[in-house]
Amino acid sequence: MKRVTIHTDGACKGNPGPGAYGAVLVCGRHRKEISAGFRLTTNNRMELRAAIAALESLSEPCEVELHSDSKYLVHAIREQWLDGWQRRGWMTSDRKPVKNQDLWRELLAAMAPHRIHWHWVKGHAGHRENERCDELANLAVTARHLPDDAGFTDSPP
Repeated sequence: MKRVTIHTDGACKGNPGPGAYGAVLVCGRHRKEISAGFRLTTNNRMELRAAIAALESLSEPCEVELHSDSKYLVHAIREQWLDGWQRRGWMTSDRKPVKNQDLWRELLAAMAPHRIHWHWVKGHAGHRENERCDELANLAVTARHLPDDAGFTDSPP
């Protein structure tokens, strides 16, 4: 399996508000940067979308080191919140519907072919690749004619 290092970040101008994500993928000497923005969304949704987009951009199963400054994302995987949510029919431990189910399901599908090791990094602390992801996201959020984040705009308040 190829070894790939991925760094991700999400950003939102207001929460909710316009948002975007950025990701940097490195495999050997190859480097790829991706980003996209949305008209109205949340920071947590952008953190999830960053990981999804990065994993979906891989063309074959890989050994992945995924770094994110989102405790929401990393803890949901590493502390097995995601497993519990699925067992309980997408309900939290206090019997409320899990937020962002559409993206959690997409993430599960994107994760399936890969072996992923999840790492939390402190955001805005000078980590070069995390800072680059933040730059990519902040550039993407300023684009004109951002699309809707359908999972956010279609969900009940």
